[in-house]
Amino acid sequence: MVRPRSGRTPPRRLDGVPGVKRTVTIEAPPDRVWSVVVDVGRWPERIPTVDAVERLDDGPLVVGSRTRLQQPRLPAAVWTVTELTPGTSFTWKSSSPGVSVTASHVVEPHPDGSQLTLAVDVSGPMSRVGWLMTRSLTEKYVETEAASVKRAVDSR
Repeated sequence: MVRPRSGRTPPRRLDGVPGVKRTVTIEAPPDRVWSVVVDVGRWPERIPTVDAVERLDDGPLVVGSRTRLQQPRLPAAVWTVTELTPGTSFTWKSSSPGVSVTASHVVEPHPDGSQLTLAVDVSGPMSRVGWLMTRSLTEKYVETEAASVKRAVDSR
């Protein structure tokens, strides 16, 4: 197994797929947190890891909705919603040759308000190579996105 320079093994799901997961507690009701998470059109003004968003269809996010995201240091990617539970969670997926990336956004009640969990999983024949190249950036982005959603909710 290849180890990153830090000596830590990459975070993995139970099935061995590379990925990262971050959870933050936000002192706000779940519906308020959800309203920030699901408003992807406003992500560029709220989340510094998102430069531009283009919804490729009209209306609220639903299963099948497509959104083009531009992030610093990454090629533009089209994300398709694969699962959505209104008020609670959505998962979307983006694919490029040899690699598929799945990102989930989950808002749950918590005694202190809400708990937001963001997760990114990478799969496909080139996923391990891709993960070695993007692991650090992905971890930083997920951490920044969780903190940015928290900040956006707190400022409302």
